[in-house]
Amino acid sequence: MGYGAPLGYFSFLWTGIVVALGLYYVLSGQAWRIDIGWFLTSINPYMWASLGNALSIGLSVVGAAWGMSISGVSIIGGGVKAPRIKTKNLISIILCEAVAIYGLIIAIVISGAIQHTDDTLLSLNQIAANYKAGYALFAGGITVGMCNLICGITVGIVGSGAALADAQSGSLFVKILIVEIFASAIGLFGLIVAIIQISGQRIQ
Repeated sequence: MGYGAPLGYFSFLWTGIVVALGLYYVLSGQAWRIDIGWFLTSINPYMWASLGNALSIGLSVVGAAWGMSISGVSIIGGGVKAPRIKTKNLISIILCEAVAIYGLIIAIVISGAIQHTDDTLLSLNQIAANYKAGYALFAGGITVGMCNLICGITVGIVGSGAALADAQSGSLFVKILIVEIFASAIGLFGLIVAIIQISGQRIQ
């Protein structure tokens, strides 16, 4: 039995509890207690923006590290048989590191969009604009974080295959490198979408 079975049981149990509570509230006439709007407005917009900031850099670094570990092991292992692959296959490590840089860029942009002021001096329109900005910054952070997490893993897997294929036949490296470049574009797409989401947003 691996680690997946206990995790599956826990997920099934948690889902069952949530569904049972939801049905209880709905069938007992207390559906008003399931209030998503209360949850969204009870959390300060600074918290939403800070969560987006943390997720953008955190998930991007995890994706980069994961990808480097996947491709790095294959580069080292393949280099035992064919030492010539060690240098040119470092492109996989560089592409994985670029994933972390994308997350860092968005984290810096989000940090610059947060300015602390006294909430008691703000009008209702300004408070509503702050909530909108907080949600947008959170969305931008989680978008780039998730895209870079998947991108890092994808680049690592393709880079691992490129290293092993190159160790077998040097003519395969350029062909697989094209696939790896397209895989790394996923992170760039996430960066562009996040920039669109957070452009013009500022908490003040």
